[in-house]
Amino acid sequence: MNMTARLLIGLLWLLHWLPLAWLAAFGRGLGRLLYRLAGSRRRIALRNIELCLPALSPAEREALAREHFQWLTRSLLERSLLWYASEARLRRLIHIEGDVGLADRAERPVMWLVPHFMGLDVAGTAVQLHVGKTATSIYQAQSNKVFDAAIRKGRRRFGQADIFSRQESSKPLIRCIRQGQPFFNLPDMDFGRQDAAFIPFFGVPAATLLAPSRMARALDMVVQPVVTEILPGGRGYRVRFLPPWTDFPTDDPHADALAMNRWIESEIRANPAQYLWVHKRFKTRPDGEAPLY
Repeated sequence: MNMTARLLIGLLWLLHWLPLAWLAAFGRGLGRLLYRLAGSRRRIALRNIELCLPALSPAEREALAREHFQWLTRSLLERSLLWYASEARLRRLIHIEGDVGLADRAERPVMWLVPHFMGLDVAGTAVQLHVGKTATSIYQAQSNKVFDAAIRKGRRRFGQADIFSRQESSKPLIRCIRQGQPFFNLPDMDFGRQDAAFIPFFGVPAATLLAPSRMARALDMVVQPVVTEILPGGRGYRVRFLPPWTDFPTDDPHADALAMNRWIESEIRANPAQYLWVHKRFKTRPDGEAPLY
């Protein structure tokens, strides 16, 4: 397994030398193949799209899922650029919109809310390149130690990030935030019932973390949403740092979670093909409800 992982990482290193337009075309072609071969993930994506966008016809849902797999594969291959391309090249490719410098000026720590669009890792690189403060974040530790080390190294390659495994204690993370570090928060995955409530997501009850609201309130944080987009061909990436929310958090974590989900829904409707449809967003069900997958 470790040898296979090293070979794949070596392949990523080789890919970063390609022009982005070539890499994008290769990724989209590979995505068309992956759609046919990855039966389990294809079925998850189609089911999620059916649940979240029921107005689409079966043909429209399939077309959206096919398009999604092409963006998904691009995002995987283009980590080669994020991990190995020069800083100058990345600065040319990553187009920033909005107030990227808020975290450096704010007197209170900033929480970036970053939903799972395909360019998610681009936002992490953008933060390291454009924000003076060291940011902190959480990631899902990988069972393969070689992959795990590569992800950790790639996500903090410019030295402006402290990342902690989701399996670790939250104390080091909280300490970093109390010291003023901005927090790169990924709020829209199903991690089970712990610290979550069933909040509608496109009208379907979804196990939604209450931590963004509770943490922002407890640590007196400014909450700034951030949305990423992979641009067609070789045009690069767009990272939008949106205006900070003035009505979040409130004293009602459930209402905050609903507002957060509704905002994510609006961003998905604007760019549905680049959202992470292959994740089992509705895996955890309320008591008595049948599985959705």
